[in-house]
Amino acid sequence: MPQPSQTPPAAPGQPPTAAPGYPQPPAAAPGYGTAPGYGTAPDAPGYGNPPAAAPGYGNAPAAAPGYGYPQAPAAQPGYGYPQAPGQQPGQQPGPYGAQPGPYGRQPNPYGGYPAQPQYPGAPTPPPGGGKGPFKGKPAVIIGAAVAALLVIGGGTYLALSGDDSGTKPDAKSSGAAPDPTTSESADQGDGSGDGREANDDLNAGRKPGEAKVEWLVTNDVDLPRNGADVHGPWVVGDTIAKAMYKGLSGYSVADGKKKWDLPFTTEVCAAPVAPAANGTIVIGLNDKTGDKADCTVLQQIDLKTGKAGWKKPIPKGTGFGSLSDFTLAISGNTVTAAGTGNSYGFSLADGTQLFGKPSTDCKPFAFAGGPKLIAASSCPTGDYEKVQHQVSEVDPTTGKPKWTYRLPLNWEVDKVFSVSPLVVSTTEPDSKKWSVIALTDAGKLRSTLDGGKDKFQPDCGGSFVVFGQNLEGCVGVAADATTFYMATVPTQVSNGTNDVVAFDLNTGKPKWRAPAGPQRTATPLRMEGGDVLMYMEGSWDRGGAVATLAPTGGSPKVLLQHPASTAEIERDFYSPQYAYADGRFFIVSGRVSARNDAEEKQTKTMMAFGK
Repeated sequence: MPQPSQTPPAAPGQPPTAAPGYPQPPAAAPGYGTAPGYGTAPDAPGYGNPPAAAPGYGNAPAAAPGYGYPQAPAAQPGYGYPQAPGQQPGQQPGPYGAQPGPYGRQPNPYGGYPAQPQYPGAPTPPPGGGKGPFKGKPAVIIGAAVAALLVIGGGTYLALSGDDSGTKPDAKSSGAAPDPTTSESADQGDGSGDGREANDDLNAGRKPGEAKVEWLVTNDVDLPRNGADVHGPWVVGDTIAKAMYKGLSGYSVADGKKKWDLPFTTEVCAAPVAPAANGTIVIGLNDKTGDKADCTVLQQIDLKTGKAGWKKPIPKGTGFGSLSDFTLAISGNTVTAAGTGNSYGFSLADGTQLFGKPSTDCKPFAFAGGPKLIAASSCPTGDYEKVQHQVSEVDPTTGKPKWTYRLPLNWEVDKVFSVSPLVVSTTEPDSKKWSVIALTDAGKLRSTLDGGKDKFQPDCGGSFVVFGQNLEGCVGVAADATTFYMATVPTQVSNGTNDVVAFDLNTGKPKWRAPAGPQRTATPLRMEGGDVLMYMEGSWDRGGAVATLAPTGGSPKVLLQHPASTAEIERDFYSPQYAYADGRFFIVSGRVSARNDAEEKQTKTMMAFGK
């Protein structure tokens, strides 16, 4: 097959910051995994090399068919990295299982947007419900002051409620959280909960040295026929929260018991990757029930208490932009909502609109949040066959850009792997090239990653929607101030192995590689105390594990080895999302769906491991 060119293209000249007449994009949200404690490593290196004509951009090395490795897989579907084979009957997709294309649930080589693999036997979820914003759900990662966690999320589908009554949402109905409820029982590992049979002790088969299963929770929500996606989890202090269908719930991290439950009159349709440092989050709600609903209502919630705060609609867009799907991001005291042609910033504290779409020609279509606000913008070219994208750091209080980096013509901003340092994944759809670049704090090109012949598999979760793309939320990557870490594609889907490759962010060159070990695959999640935190995928007869990798490489150090006796349960979560905080590892189902009501109530939704 054709190999990507090894010669990086020249980078285009950068416009001066705030240059007169130079269209400035709106504030952007810091990249995933950038903020320490954010779920993903603080710095995310750029993807592959940009187009030849782009100075400093660099095309993926010709010899590197590797997935998004800084090499652009020439004509390979899915950016040069092979599509994962489908799951075997009855098997729940693991971190790499049945993940289409380069990013797992992302669009096939710039082509269609494949639906997420369906839970065995469950009804197929609808491709979307309404044209409103917030349909793509990124994996979730908690930030700074909030307990660090990591999440691997699945694609999101707006579940249809089947209720087309047209009832208007009650803006006041969610103003206060109801009294805590324990209707969703947690099995404490001794058979006392309703998650498993009474005589079935989750830890009965645990061997010396293995972690303890602290609790297992099953579903207690009556869902529509097609099931519902899960937003979160978010770990805030002693609470782990998640949103699904028409509610958001908080659980004790210690025993899995429900602490509070916040119901809504319409479905949850969007959520940011992480809440603010103080535990406050703003989610998206449908404006009405039924399949004609638009995801255009913002609802603030305190995840520590489950109390609802302000609620307001997003201003309705006009023209083509009114069809856009919005995505949400939080940076400082600002929550942003952005989609094609429309972008807004609101005060996290009271919902006051801080800024709207800029008057310049270049309009932001997505933000990445965290310690910085990064905006990805699209600019007019006068030719509908040509695309011009740019990246900017923006002031979260005004939306005004601090600097702007313009990509070469026809190169598109794909993902932000890290905001600090800033690492951006870019693609050139026509030639199916992929490039990862690192930018300085001043918005200058720092390096373009050189992936060699390796193939990589970052997992960016969430579905890639046509009009509103999730800019952040990737795992399989991590970064610190000087190094970017990325996992290679497993040698095989079941019982394969892979490596973690470290790149120098100043040169883009590989520094070292560390093997996961025989029949083990490692997925970097974020940085933890200077080391790379990873999830080591298990199998049907071996539990997964949480491990760290030193910034100098070497062998993984296991922090928690999950029991082999519960390996089948661990792998039975659909589109699993992972969170690690204070020595506990959480596995949360990314979607809940079943053949009938009885199975729905038995569906396992969360599991926790500890010492």
